[in-house]
Amino acid sequence: MKDTFDPKANYKATRKKIGYQPRKKSDQKTYDRIGFMSGLEVHQQLKTKYKLFCRCPAGIYHDDDNYDAELIRHMRPTLSELGEYDGTALMEFKTRKNIFYRINNENACTYEVDDTPPFLMDKEALEIALEISLLSKLNVVGEVHITRKQYLDGSIPTGFQRTAILGVEGAIELKNKTVRLIQLSIEEDSCREISDVGHNRIYKTDRLGMPLIETVTYPDMVNPNEVKEACDYIRFLNRSTGKVLTGPGAGRQDVNVSCKGGTRVEIKGVSHTKWIPELTHNEAFRQWALLAIRDELKSRKIDQEKWAISHKILNIDKLSISEKFKKDHLQQNEKLVLVKLPDFQSILSHFTQPGKMFADELSGRLKVVACLEHPNMFHTEELQPTFDEKFWDEMRKTLKADEKDAMLIFRGPEDDIKTALETIQERCQMAFEGVPKETRKSFEDGTTIFERVLPGADRMYPDTDSAPIPLPDDYIEKLRKRLPKDIIDRYKQLKKWEIPEDTYTYILSKNLFPHIERVIKELHFDPKFTGTFFGQYLKYVEGHYKQGRNFDYHIVYGMFKFIRERKLEKNILYPMLPMIYEQPQMEFESVLTDIRYKPHGKEEIIAPVDFLREKFREIGRKTNHDAENNWIMGELRHRAMGNLDYATLKKELNSKK
Repeated sequence: MKDTFDPKANYKATRKKIGYQPRKKSDQKTYDRIGFMSGLEVHQQLKTKYKLFCRCPAGIYHDDDNYDAELIRHMRPTLSELGEYDGTALMEFKTRKNIFYRINNENACTYEVDDTPPFLMDKEALEIALEISLLSKLNVVGEVHITRKQYLDGSIPTGFQRTAILGVEGAIELKNKTVRLIQLSIEEDSCREISDVGHNRIYKTDRLGMPLIETVTYPDMVNPNEVKEACDYIRFLNRSTGKVLTGPGAGRQDVNVSCKGGTRVEIKGVSHTKWIPELTHNEAFRQWALLAIRDELKSRKIDQEKWAISHKILNIDKLSISEKFKKDHLQQNEKLVLVKLPDFQSILSHFTQPGKMFADELSGRLKVVACLEHPNMFHTEELQPTFDEKFWDEMRKTLKADEKDAMLIFRGPEDDIKTALETIQERCQMAFEGVPKETRKSFEDGTTIFERVLPGADRMYPDTDSAPIPLPDDYIEKLRKRLPKDIIDRYKQLKKWEIPEDTYTYILSKNLFPHIERVIKELHFDPKFTGTFFGQYLKYVEGHYKQGRNFDYHIVYGMFKFIRERKLEKNILYPMLPMIYEQPQMEFESVLTDIRYKPHGKEEIIAPVDFLREKFREIGRKTNHDAENNWIMGELRHRAMGNLDYATLKKELNSKK
């Protein structure tokens, strides 16, 4: 049978049909057309001495393979009070995962592994979380009620996360709109995943139990840039307290996205806000593409209730496949299974995301649910074919397929074949409905892959081990009095100081505003210079030099104070900062010695000007006055450093022709 179908042409045609275009070429009309909608769940670890529900030290991580004990557990579903199973629990049960927990005695105890009940909630963590609730203009609850939220992927040994709502119905002010907040909760963090290969998933418990807040917004964002702006604002607000942890893993967000006619899909654990615009753009269009697939299947008038795949386990020894394929793609004891998808021709190569198509939806679920490692699937609509047309003609005859059917082959151990077939059938059935509710894992290129079924709405219930915590009005008012400035007020102040706007993100993300304000108000430095020094030069130093142990931004304030007391010119800050950044323990006087600073008066600095002019005319290639002065500036720069402002030096040179 000669198949004239062209997958590459179909991929391009379906991409064009749904109106996909790159984010940089999209505008608000683009997002209005597809009904873009997004909300956030922003998580932030708190800077506390102890974990949330035990007295293990917080923030101690071990990146090596040393651990004192290892536990293994298996997740299994149980009936709810209504006699129902949670969809996520059923999916996790299908995976037949072995969950390993690696425990270090320094940062874990019997609470972490669910062998003892919780301690009282850590007071320091609760107080920080309440301050952030007040900053977020939330209505603080009168009494804290601790609940259990089901966590069914094994990342918490108990199978649930202890969490408590602290504030409801708040708002944050972005540049051009107000974003409503649903709530802020305090909760214990989950384990760190070390690996997830086949049927084995390994966690470390060092992060487990860390105090964590979750700020949840309404789906008020109508384009990808607004989602990033709102997320940045919340993260800046959290950091403005100076009481949250920063660095890899300390802050991460789940991004909820939908389009018109779609459903809420959660992009889980996005670690960098700069990824958000591309991820949300592509997810909205992925849903738009899935709706187009639904409409295409409906147009084919397929009887959905009777639709079913058929399959055959192939005899590998009798297949006309190369030894190279067997070596590259088949592990010991793996089988090849041929599957027919009736009336699915052109669906597998339908565009979903840049570089991805509907076949990737199947492949992603095979990896997660059936534990089949990539590449786990080969099909008739691959853009770079694994098998030739002759091979697929043979396969079509095997399952009596015609030109309207799609064919695929997956590989895997015999024990996983049944789950894999159920997964393919289930996901194809979902294609008739449109967009399945699910959580997806993000990648830096802006694409996503299936992670798990979205948990049900009724996943929270009271924690009978924890008593309510009253929050008296006078206690809340005491916290309110020590709040820092709102982020929007900091934006306005930076603008009033005429600090370049391209520095704002860095300044606010590093919580440098209090240091800048202190330098300006206490030491009387020029605001524009100070903000630019922190926002541009400090950022440059962080990107080009190795940070020394115990470096802290307070040291930069100390450096400003030192030169003010010594009555040195501010240009000396530039050579000083890299040394202080790499060696924060150095005395400032020692730094001056190392950069070869020597005090010089104004007349002494400009004394060699006439001699330097003569020298320039002997060796210089350019004869214009500006080139001559620039060269002389370079020669006198070190002598002027700390003694004479460079602008004043330049003015002196211009006056001496």
